[in-house]
Amino acid sequence: MPSKTLPHWPPPLTADQQSHLLLLATTYAFAHGLTYLPPNPSFPPTSTISAPLSLFPTPFPRDLFELAREIQPAYNALYARIALDWDFLDKVMGGSVAKVDDFQGELWRGWKSVRDELVQPLQLGLFRSDYLLHDTEDGGELQIKQVEFNTISSSFGPLSQRSGELHKYLSASTQRYFGVSPQLVDPANYPVNDALHQLAAGLADGWKAYGKPEAAVLFVVQDGERNVFDQRWLEYELYEKHGVRVIRHTFSELGKIAQVDPQSKNLSIPSSLAPDAPPTEIAVVYYRSAYTPNDYTTGAEWQTRILLEKSRSIKCPSMALQLAGAKKIQQVLAEPGVLEDFLLGPERPDVGFGAGAGSLTQRDVENLRKTWIGLWPMDDSPLGKEALELAQTQSDRFVLKPQREGGGNNIYRSDIPKALEELAAAPREQGEPEKKEGYILMELIKPPEGVSNWLLRGGEGQARKADVVSELGIYGVGLFGGKAAENVNRQAGFLLRTKGRESDEGGVAIGISSIDSPLLVD
Repeated sequence: MPSKTLPHWPPPLTADQQSHLLLLATTYAFAHGLTYLPPNPSFPPTSTISAPLSLFPTPFPRDLFELAREIQPAYNALYARIALDWDFLDKVMGGSVAKVDDFQGELWRGWKSVRDELVQPLQLGLFRSDYLLHDTEDGGELQIKQVEFNTISSSFGPLSQRSGELHKYLSASTQRYFGVSPQLVDPANYPVNDALHQLAAGLADGWKAYGKPEAAVLFVVQDGERNVFDQRWLEYELYEKHGVRVIRHTFSELGKIAQVDPQSKNLSIPSSLAPDAPPTEIAVVYYRSAYTPNDYTTGAEWQTRILLEKSRSIKCPSMALQLAGAKKIQQVLAEPGVLEDFLLGPERPDVGFGAGAGSLTQRDVENLRKTWIGLWPMDDSPLGKEALELAQTQSDRFVLKPQREGGGNNIYRSDIPKALEELAAAPREQGEPEKKEGYILMELIKPPEGVSNWLLRGGEGQARKADVVSELGIYGVGLFGGKAAENVNRQAGFLLRTKGRESDEGGVAIGISSIDSPLLVD
């Protein structure tokens, strides 16, 4: 039955119950690697803090949770096909976006400069499609609306799996949260989350497709990474379940040590710890870095990215797939006929669903479209002029989004008109579009009210009760671009991030959200 409301939540706690729950949660987190490095960590680390957590799972409509999982393979197919459509990427990202957004421009121009030299047809995506619940405010059914689709560094899968296990433990250890409604916290309402296993299996799929058992998977990481345990769980799973070796290097280190053979194009990494040993050949390059301008402090980093892109290793993601995850792509897909062409077009490549109309149907198109909210370009088209009028006169309804990942970049509500004035006043070269064309305008999603939770920020040692908003992320794995038999397309677990309602942004890594898990309600 479709959901119209959420239950009053969480159950009341006495001071003693809250203290006991906090003790159980933090000790479980430390014992099970649901942890973060503290600010300004030492290397090697000498201490940890619990990852940002919620003490209770958060109610989420069962029908909408199942819908989000059901449509993930169609989303995987959509973004795989976008990455393979060079003309589309050139038209969308090589247009005004590349001219006004330095980062996206460098990414597009770098990819364009090497794409005719690429020797590895296979591409690997570890995706995450993020949604918020949307209340129509007319007494109708709750809906899910997509926030964004992530094609690079889709993190927190392993810690999300651990968070769901934490909540099951807390419920069992407190006799279903101190006797709260047994029906609501029935174990059947805790969905199984296998994100760690599925994401690691996706990396292993790429490693197997590369075809050399002695090759390794390279994790490209940021300097001073605090979310290291989320990454290490993937490493341990690859070793223990798949027999795959992982090596880790920062993006800046790779510029000094990465080697690509001129003939074979094999990527190899020498070891400074064993200089007499042969370099390690790399089967898969997995980026947990390189998605933000902060990762490219000099031109050398772009040279490194291009060097890796031209190698025979399978990239997760390729530069094309990273471009496909841009906000501008999300906006263009919402225009009439664009989604239909990518999912149902007869000439579209097989990416795990069959070519063209294959097993993708009009129902898939309808399901994806109903997860979208209003999206507009910020250009001089009729839609763009409509967007400018809306942004200036009804700004409280909207968010202005640049082409960035990682949280903390958006412009909300009453800040939009001033931001547009500043963009209009920004200096431009002759013939350059206005800076606003590097943005999209998105209608604000309106989460339902009346849900609270106890949130624990890592290292604070005290939980705070807050009115909350939860963002559901569904992971997907896509291996595509080669022979049909090599393609992989599946849903791969989920993430729930919960934050106080007072915050517009929602990143765990930037200290705003807590890692949560859903409690399914009918």
